[in-house]
Parts: sequence; C-alpha cells; structure tokens
Amino acid sequence: MTVTLSAPATSTAFDVQKVTARIGAQISGLDLSRPLDADTVAAIRAALNEHKALVFTGVDLDDEGQQRFARQFGELTTAHPTVPAVEGAPNVLPVDSEKGVANHWHTDVTFVLNPPQVSTLRSIVVPPYGGETLIANAAAAYRDLPEPLRHFADTLWAVHTNDYDYAVPQESLDEEARQRREVFTSIKYQTVHPVVRVHPLTGERGLFIGGFAQRIVGLSAGESRKILDLLQSYVTRPENILRWRWSPNQLVLFDNRITQHYAVDNYDGLPRRLNRVTVAGDIPVGIEGGPSYSIKGDASHYSSVAELAATQRQ
Repeated sequence: MTVTLSAPATSTAFDVQKVTARIGAQISGLDLSRPLDADTVAAIRAALNEHKALVFTGVDLDDEGQQRFARQFGELTTAHPTVPAVEGAPNVLPVDSEKGVANHWHTDVTFVLNPPQVSTLRSIVVPPYGGETLIANAAAAYRDLPEPLRHFADTLWAVHTNDYDYAVPQESLDEEARQRREVFTSIKYQTVHPVVRVHPLTGERGLFIGGFAQRIVGLSAGESRKILDLLQSYVTRPENILRWRWSPNQLVLFDNRITQHYAVDNYDGLPRRLNRVTVAGDIPVGIEGGPSYSIKGDASHYSSVAELAATQRQ
C-alpha cells in the first residue's frame, strides 16, 4: 500500500507493507534524517494506530536524529526514571546486552502514572544471529478473549511496580546484576492501572498488563498471578506477535499503549545494542473512564503528562 499526501508546497509519498496480519508494517520511501511535514507525521501516526509497530530500514540517524524524529510525535521523556542515559543525551536509553537483557514480556515503564505513548528503538550493534525483538498486539489479544473472560477483565485493575522479581529471583543474581537491580529500584514505584485500557486515539481496548503488573487489586498474590498469567497467554499467542530480526540502520516505532515486547536472548552473549527514545504519554483510562492512580513514587523528573490535541483523536 502506498500512502500519498499533498501539502500546499510539496507532496510526500511512502509505502506501507504489512509484515503480519495482526501487527507490524514496514515503511519505505521516507528520509527520517530530515524533518517531516505535519501531514506525513499524521500519516505515520495513522499507520501506527492501524499496525501498532512500524519498521523503518536504511535509516541514517544518530542519537540526535533519533530524538528529533521521536519528538515529532510529542514531548520526549528522559531516558528512564532510574536507569542512566547515554552520556550527553539525557533522552536516550542504551539497551545494551552487556548491561542485562530484557527477555520478559513488558510494556515500557508501566510502573509510573503516565507510561510513554510510543517508543523508538534504533539498531546500533547487531549480533550475527538471534537478538530479535518480539512485539505483541494487546488489542488483538483483548478481542481474542472469550466474552465472559472479556467482561471479567473489564472490571479489573492491577498494581504495577518496578520493585519485585518480575524477571529473575533476587537470589539467582550475580553481584553485577544485583547492582543493576539496585539502580533500577533506586526509586520505588507503585501505580494502579486498568487491566483493560482504552486507547485515547482509536478507542480500541487492549490488555494493559505485562511484566510490571504484580497483582490484581482486591485479590491475593496467588489469585492475581493465575489471572494475569491467563490473560497474558492471549497477548503472547503467536498470531499476535511480530518477530523482528534486526539489521544495521533500522528503527522500530511501536505504540507503547497497546503493545508488549520481549528481547529474545538467543545470541550466545554476543554484543547487542539498541538505543531507545520514548515520547511522553497520557494517563491510562479504563472502559468506564476512570484514570490510573499512583500509590508510590514521583516520576515528574522523567515525564510530563501528555495532553492530547483534539485533532489527534479519531
């Protein structure tokens, strides 16, 4: 599919090719190193709303260029609430295999009140094999739920936190990994989000859970884990997943409000480095209009709350 846009003085065209039926499209015909006109940004946003994750290949971007591209979709967050940024680039987070792997399903930074709306990942060092990123469509997962389970999920709220063993038990960590976890939890956050989030632009409902969701409000830890695991099994169905094999000079843009992702640790410890830049998000809202709320932790140094312009909503 080719998208052609006309502006008063120029015309912009780019190609959108679906990668899978439910998630992912590859974009070609755009030079991301140059500022994009408003119509082009709007068309990329529309493609993102539809496909949830967009892949750009052959990009010629450095850290400054990646930040400039991401900023066209809104105000940037700093790199992370607790993890240090790339030196000299406070909005860029190094996703570096030498500093740990993110091989667990998650949505970025859901332990704060307003997680990022979109994330960008740019390939810096790519292993000769493996190292794929999986991205799952949480809206398709919600639609897959049997009706009784869907109605049940609609009523639930979950506590998200950065302060529990969501990936690896504390006792199994070596000293270096323990130090990384201490940094990650140096500010402790707890935030309550709806299990079913309404996307502010499309109105779609999606399962808003993932690795930082610790328990369901009103239920025990054991009960919560069984329910979260059941719902998560729908998110990670193969039909809902884009499996992207990285090459040099690629950038992936994904909607953090309605996806989860996972970095596959299948490259024998070889170097792998992506740089991440995220765009400030709005406060999640459940199906009855109730917003998320914070229990612990101030993230104002990390992100302002995005105000959505009426023209962005569909």
